Amino acid sequence: MNYQVPRGTQDILPKDIRKWHRLEELIRQFTHLYNYDEIRTPIFEHTNVFKRGNDSSDMVNKEMYTFQLENSSTSLTLRPEGTAGVARAFVEHKMFGSPDLPAKLYYVGPQCRHERPQKGRMRIFNQFGVEVIGAKSPLLDVETIALGWSFVSALGLQDMKVLINTLGDDASRAAYRQALKEHFQHDIDTMCVDCKRRYEQNPLRILDCKVDKEKEVMRSAPKMEDYLTEESKVYFKEVLEGLDALGIPYEVDDRLVRGLDYYTHTVFEVVSINKEMGAQSTVFAGGRYDGLVEYFGGPANMSGIGWAMGLERLLIACEAEGIVLDEEEHLDAYVLCLSDRVKKEALQIVTELRANGYRSDTDYLGRSFKAQFKTVERKHARIAVLVGEKDIEQGVVTLKDTKHQTQQTVALNNIIEGMDAIFAADEEGCGCGNENCTCGHHHE
Repeated sequence: MNYQVPRGTQDILPKDIRKWHRLEELIRQFTHLYNYDEIRTPIFEHTNVFKRGNDSSDMVNKEMYTFQLENSSTSLTLRPEGTAGVARAFVEHKMFGSPDLPAKLYYVGPQCRHERPQKGRMRIFNQFGVEVIGAKSPLLDVETIALGWSFVSALGLQDMKVLINTLGDDASRAAYRQALKEHFQHDIDTMCVDCKRRYEQNPLRILDCKVDKEKEVMRSAPKMEDYLTEESKVYFKEVLEGLDALGIPYEVDDRLVRGLDYYTHTVFEVVSINKEMGAQSTVFAGGRYDGLVEYFGGPANMSGIGWAMGLERLLIACEAEGIVLDEEEHLDAYVLCLSDRVKKEALQIVTELRANGYRSDTDYLGRSFKAQFKTVERKHARIAVLVGEKDIEQGVVTLKDTKHQTQQTVALNNIIEGMDAIFAADEEGCGCGNENCTCGHHHE
């Protein structure tokens, strides 16, 4: 039998993991600066956490992995997105009672959707997301967008733009839905199956159709801005003014509705305009939501805003712009065992090096000195520690500095001091006093 990963999934191998680590390090740095705390929710939830009422989204209707427990009426669903689980946890653990609202939360982890796999779209994919729950302010909308924009900018991404729109308040959306139903009523029978379903469930979602987007009835559809209440207009105006104040470029897209039904007011997508990205150009996207907390049993009208960023897609965007995140990591030391009789001593040395913070390794295959030194070169080990029988008898080892091609003999109980001195010399100059030396260190 030929064992392979399931379609739409992938293995992330050691040769690729460094770029993931780099992203995760940056995520934690930025969320720390913005005062966001991490939250981790289960990889599966009760299905009604995601399937709420007459939801029109493709994710709920076509893409969820749902299963029934044996001999039980309990239905569970693998997590397809992060917001719903975070909102459920916010209510279940009564975080709404905190004196320091809003709660500023972030998550990093896998999501699962049954979609047609393609570049930048996997069935198991990883997201970095933020959720701010417990306050409603245009400036919070701006802050969340600014966090994501600062993050992608810090990576060096430049071929990016912010698309933004407003869906308004409940009254605005009710009026707009009615206008859309009247507009599409004579043409809906000629449109795709999904549009027919959306017409009954949520006509706004028709505007997101990829099948019928070029039809004249789509091009002539009413615009949201004509149905906004005065309050909604003022709210959106303040969001745009906040983005202007921070120098974040944006483009108002009056057809942007996003793919989930719970959004209200501000919705946005940050997309790559690099041609290498193809159809999957959205790097992160989200919006404000007013009803989720109440749905899960929390206080009425407690608003939230958030976004999610696909890490696989972010890596593709970095690659498209030539940004390298996986610089090769070097070993600090590699212990060369010159005789099978000193294997235990070599293991003791490498263990001591690690205990003192030096990234180290040694040979376990009984290879020749030449083969071991090839590993030193491949791993770019800064120091080669040579251990032989006579060395152990004399209580010493040799430290070979591969950068400057020098070596020294040190006592077994002074290995760490010898290592410290070599690395300190790199930072402070070698201290040899010879201005004409070629050791490579800086000389004052």
